[in-house]
Amino acid sequence: MTAGIETQAEERVHWLPMIAAISSISVVGIAIGLGMPLLSVILEARGHSASMIGLNTAVAGIASIAAAPFATPLATRFGVAWTMLAMIALGALAFVGFYFAPAFWMWFPLRAMLHLALTILFILSEFWISTSAPPQRRGLVLGIYATVLSLGFAAGPWLFAHLGSGGFLPFGVTIVFVTLAAIPVLAARNESPVIAPQEEHSGFLRYIWLVPTATAAVLVFGAVETGGFALFPVYGSRIGYSEADAALLLTMIGLGNVLLQIPIGMVSDRVRDRRYILLICATVGLLGTVFMPLFAQNWHLMAGLLFVWGGVVAALYTVGLAHLGSQLSGHELASANAAFVLCYGIGMVLGPQAIGIGMDLLGPSGFGWSLAFFFGGYMVLAVGRMIFKVSKG
Repeated sequence: MTAGIETQAEERVHWLPMIAAISSISVVGIAIGLGMPLLSVILEARGHSASMIGLNTAVAGIASIAAAPFATPLATRFGVAWTMLAMIALGALAFVGFYFAPAFWMWFPLRAMLHLALTILFILSEFWISTSAPPQRRGLVLGIYATVLSLGFAAGPWLFAHLGSGGFLPFGVTIVFVTLAAIPVLAARNESPVIAPQEEHSGFLRYIWLVPTATAAVLVFGAVETGGFALFPVYGSRIGYSEADAALLLTMIGLGNVLLQIPIGMVSDRVRDRRYILLICATVGLLGTVFMPLFAQNWHLMAGLLFVWGGVVAALYTVGLAHLGSQLSGHELASANAAFVLCYGIGMVLGPQAIGIGMDLLGPSGFGWSLAFFFGGYMVLAVGRMIFKVSKG
């Protein structure tokens, strides 16, 4: 009887901390989805060149990579909830600072501050979600998390389209969302996980190699998502699609991302080893790139393919995060989450470069071949890990 009660307690989802973590991560999605086009449009209106706008935007990726090592030490010292609240405040301050900064050079430290805060918020939210989710339902919970994050990313551009770039309004609306997201974090502060300090300081980078099936999955997803989204309109134009049709196809990828994460997460909960699901996701990703040229002449077939492809490929992130949580806990999980987000950032840097070079060398077909390179490499790694039955993969 006692064992049954303990089992039920282990399977229960702690919803207050889950809501706190998911609400904070939705801020990341909205802030990035709204902030990226808003800031670019404002800079263009001020007469800055595309290369300068790109240079300022690139600071975001550099800041994200630089911020990752600081997430666990800050949370260990000040607590997860209080660190998250501090990052929400810092991000809000940096974001509103863009409105009041008259000189272009001021946008570089502001961009760095914003994405440093968002990255640490990202890492600690995922850590909190992973520790709050019972092992038997971790895939479902992380599927909900990924869905909310995707909706946040979608809400940002939608808000931008309705608010425009003029005046203080888009900045003010973002501050309101940030403030609302801080409320559940504050309410759940006593239920936030405690990260015990460790004497050993070998660095969080070792977790890239300790759980490579998870960290490589998010690197591939970062490369495919960033590079694919950035260059798909170019690919679509070169194979004969109008700008509007190519944009609608991108929407189908996003729709698959939103609708398929929860079902795939639930399936992963029923599989003993989530590496099999990750391998299937990469295989579907590879097959999708093979069939893209064959379906290109029929928009509806292409839309259906990209809906499934987008949702399954996005599960590399969701299931990879669930696999990470099943292998580690406590301080190790917090450090591994930092390594996970770092690998996502590295993928964001590699993907556009690799796909762009591939298209320059091979024409439109270089788009698919470049994507296939990432998926194929991951499949080799995943199969190798399963063959040798490494205990932590």
